[in-house]
Amino acid sequence: MKLLFCVALTGGAALTAAPFSHRLHLQMKLECTGCHKAAAASTKVEDNLLPAKPVCLECHEDSEVQIPAPPAVRITRFSHAQHLKMANVAPVIAAAIDKKDYLQPPGDIRRHLTAANQCQACHRGLEESDQVTSAALPQMADCLVCHNQIDNPFSCENCHGKNIASLKPANHTPDLLDTHTSGKLGLDKTTCAVCHGRTFHCLGCH
Repeated sequence: MKLLFCVALTGGAALTAAPFSHRLHLQMKLECTGCHKAAAASTKVEDNLLPAKPVCLECHEDSEVQIPAPPAVRITRFSHAQHLKMANVAPVIAAAIDKKDYLQPPGDIRRHLTAANQCQACHRGLEESDQVTSAALPQMADCLVCHNQIDNPFSCENCHGKNIASLKPANHTPDLLDTHTSGKLGLDKTTCAVCHGRTFHCLGCH
């Protein structure tokens, strides 16, 4: 059976859905690092961790394979090598969700945190995925389970560099303090914790 490998990972941090079945490849008991060979030694965000074409050609015809440039991301520091040296962090993230310490609404994340596959602790849902989308990318709340010293905006620069203005939600307009305190925006305050932590007070900064 021919399988098209076409990963559309362009357009900033958002990923365009593209046909590629991680589900089928994981059913064949393939290891993640067997295809994503550069991940184990990667210490920089800008490393290209998509499979190299010769890896795909071990099973696929050349005409079936399309591999674009890697996507742009909004972080400046991350080491896959360092994280792969650690034990599976899925139980740690699961415990944070169970204790209500996870800093954003978890959705269906919890049900994916039983896999023995270390990569799937952060890249979740791949065993069900027939398309490449941003759904399988780690959430910032995952990182904050361990990297939990939140001092917004200063701690943001640790991972996102100096260009943190692009991280602000669209509703963070110059008049946010007035519109926020009026109660008219109907903001879901549970979403604030991922950037501000659970103990922040707006007037501590304003």
